[in-house]
Amino acid sequence: MAAQHRATAPGTGRSLARSRPRYGEAIVKALLLAAALVSIATTIGIIYSLVEPTIEFFGEVSLAQFFGSTNWGPLIKPATFGVWPIVVATLEITLIAVIVAVPLGLAAAIYLSEYAKPGVRKFFKPVLEILAGVPTVVFGYFALSFLTPLLKDVFPFLNLEAKNALSAGLLVGIMIIPIVASLAEDSMAAVPNGLREGSFALGASKMLTSVRVVVPAAFSGIVAAIILAISRAAGETMIVAVAGGFKSIFTFDPTNEMATMAAFIAQAGAGDLSTGSIPYKTIFAVGSLLFIITFAMNWFSARMVQKYREVYD
Repeated sequence: MAAQHRATAPGTGRSLARSRPRYGEAIVKALLLAAALVSIATTIGIIYSLVEPTIEFFGEVSLAQFFGSTNWGPLIKPATFGVWPIVVATLEITLIAVIVAVPLGLAAAIYLSEYAKPGVRKFFKPVLEILAGVPTVVFGYFALSFLTPLLKDVFPFLNLEAKNALSAGLLVGIMIIPIVASLAEDSMAAVPNGLREGSFALGASKMLTSVRVVVPAAFSGIVAAIILAISRAAGETMIVAVAGGFKSIFTFDPTNEMATMAAFIAQAGAGDLSTGSIPYKTIFAVGSLLFIITFAMNWFSARMVQKYREVYD
């Protein structure tokens, strides 16, 4: 009986017949799918836990009261539910953080991607990312005990309160620098070297190539990094609670103490609120609003990435 021959790739001697099942690869795929499903299930669980108390809250407090007033005091009597003071505080501290983190983070990313030698990059990038692992309560007490007194000494005309939005925003900005720097550097490193070489061939300098060629080519990844950092800053709790305070006043002055949405949730959650009461349900209403804001920012980020994404062969 003639031996059965297997087809082989020309010049290789390798069989093109189907190999044995790769059980290890199937296990890895199953684990990755499970990880993705856990993320989706967690998000669904968060939404489910927020929806019912939020609906009950707005059954007793109208949208006009919630969005039409600048008086916020749901934990005192008489209770007031104008959410704008904590929304403005959240946006103000986030803006200060972005002003700090984006220039410094992008500068660090450009240096690591375009200027640093491989050994320097291998050392400094993990060191930079260690900053993201520092407990945020440490940042908060650093702002309270060191940064605020320093700002008072250097800028005595600011009349900073002991707790203030400026110190909190600066420290939140420092905290999110690693997010901007690391993700932006990854995007810049993925830009093909052919673009850099073409720029150099036209006589462009290193700086001009970095700013005019590499950064635009990595723009979608940079935008995603910035939006992710903004979302992280908007949801920060411990820094703003320790350094920013819990005073709910409607003001745009960053030298004042003010409470963000996350700080209010921490304050209310740490108190003795009766389950099912309006002050207790306020936690979920504010949490839902914060969730919607961060979801909108991430949706915007995804749209920007899709619109400006560059694909290279």
